[in-house]
This record gives sequence, structure tokens and C-alpha cells, in this order.
Amino acid sequence: MKIIVDAMGGDNAPAAIVKGAIDASNEYDIDLLIVGREEEILEELKKHNYKKDRVEVLNAEDVITNEDDPALAIRRKKDSSMVIGLKALTEGRGDGFVSAGSTGALLAGGLFIVKRIKGIKRAALTSVYPTTKGLALLVDAGANTDSKPEYLQQFAVMGSIYMEKVMGVERPRVGLANVGTEEGKGDELTKKAYDLLKETNINFIGNIEGRTMAYGEADVIVADGFVGNMILKVTEGVAMSLFDELKRVFMENTKSKLGALLLKPGLKSLKSKIDYREYGGAPLLGTKQPIIKAHGSSNDYAFKNAIRQAINFIEKDVISTIEENIKEEI
Repeated sequence: MKIIVDAMGGDNAPAAIVKGAIDASNEYDIDLLIVGREEEILEELKKHNYKKDRVEVLNAEDVITNEDDPALAIRRKKDSSMVIGLKALTEGRGDGFVSAGSTGALLAGGLFIVKRIKGIKRAALTSVYPTTKGLALLVDAGANTDSKPEYLQQFAVMGSIYMEKVMGVERPRVGLANVGTEEGKGDELTKKAYDLLKETNINFIGNIEGRTMAYGEADVIVADGFVGNMILKVTEGVAMSLFDELKRVFMENTKSKLGALLLKPGLKSLKSKIDYREYGGAPLLGTKQPIIKAHGSSNDYAFKNAIRQAINFIEKDVISTIEENIKEEI
């Protein structure tokens, strides 16, 4: 198996990306095609031990940044690491593509270069969502801010397939993000989507409210991209602010510091559970070939785990399953 890596994407590129990729190659026994500024990549590779015959470097002098207009950047920055990497994927030079770069550009590249699976109306960005009962999948997490009911229906089918095939959840429970649990709640989009999901061959459990998502009420949380991204960002913000406040309280005096010492193992476990670095990345569902979006702030450990997600995605043959089931399911 060969994974194509965008070495120039993300806040810590290329150092953290290259190290994470090499760690993944050594640990998971995979080949790499590392795309980016060759001179910088080779300098980073000198710092690590790896099997030379398992790592190939593909030069790309340009970089797409978060300040670039996503669609224009994909069209105009032909020599960027993201564009060249995605083209290499379509040419069969690797089995999957992983990038910590611009989310918007990666989505645009997935649509314009890799293309959608036949029958899929919109590709969806996903995010692993930690809950008290394990992990859920949030879909869509921001790719489609203007959605139609049939888009949400397809998001539900793809998310259900991913959770079953990759995460090993039998008959994953699918919930529709809404302002109330009762049937008939919400705006026109969610009402119509609810009706479609009832008739879809998935384990649809109905509407799910924001306050119960973190308790593991659903394995797949379906939302349009606007709502999904708000859920994701609010959850991240609350988690970060809570840990900052706990840190402040624990450092107030000697007694609180002693309490923190006693609670340290439990707090460390909790932090690990909600730490994006443990999950690394999440797939862009609906494209013809595997694309994994790593967190923009990924360090080497997080990027290694993003590559692990790509490996699981490829090994479980998720795309073929979506292709085979999308018409039948809907």
C-alpha cells in the first residue's frame, strides 16, 4: 500500500508532516509518496531512519494556504503540493491521499480533480466526535453550508457505511441534528430530510439535540455543513475552555495543586479521549478515491494517526461499498 502525503499542508509543515509520515511507514509497513518542495523534504528526511526504497519524493514548488480562495487555488496553483498530490492519486501512483492543508481547497480538489462517486450529489466532510460511549461520526462538518434533504440522506448512508466498515459499529445509530427530538421539529430542510431518512435502509433513530450528542446517543450525527461546523467548533471551544479553567483552578493554591496531582491520571485519560491528535484525521466521503483531512494543527503524532485512518479506509474498501450500496440504499 502506498499513501500520498501533502508535505506542505498544515501549521507544522513540512517537519511534523514528514516525521509523522515516516513514523507511519515504519510502524504500518507502507510506502510513501511525499509531495512538496523537494529540497525541504529531503532535508527533513535526513533526520529520520527509514527504508529508502519505501519513500519517494515528488517535487511541488507551490503551496496552497488558508488565505487562498479554495476553488481558485486549485485551478491556478497547478504546481502546489495539494494539486500535484491529488493528480498523482487519480493517476494511480498511490492508494490514498492525506493532507493537513486548507480544508476548503482539499474539498475543491476532491471535487474537481478526484471527482465524486457516481450517484453521489455532494461529497461530505466528516469529523470524529468523542462521546461518553465512544466515538461518533459527524457528517457534514462544513463542506456544504447550503444543503438539500437528499444530500443529508446520502450523508447518512455514507456515514453509516463508514462507521460499520471502518469503526466496527454494527448497525450504527443515525441521528439527525435538530432543535428537538420530536418528529416534525426543525426547519423545512430537517423536516424533509427526516421523512427521507425514515424510508432509508439505515438504523435511523430520529432527531438528536445538541445537548445529548456528547452522551453517545447516536453513532452517526447528520447535519448540513453550516450546522455541522457549528457543532464541531462549539464543542472544541467548550472542551478547550473547560480544560483551561480547570488548569487555572488547580494552580490557585497548594491544596488545589495536591488535588490536581491526585486527579492527574483521570484528567490525562479524559484529555486523551477528546484530543484530535489521537484520531488524526477524517475522510472526505463521496469522492472516487480515498482522501483524508488531517487537522491543520497536526503534529507528527497526529499526522501518523491520520495516515492510520487512511489505511483503515483503504483496507475496508469503503468506497466500493458506497458505490455498491448508494442506489440500493436510496
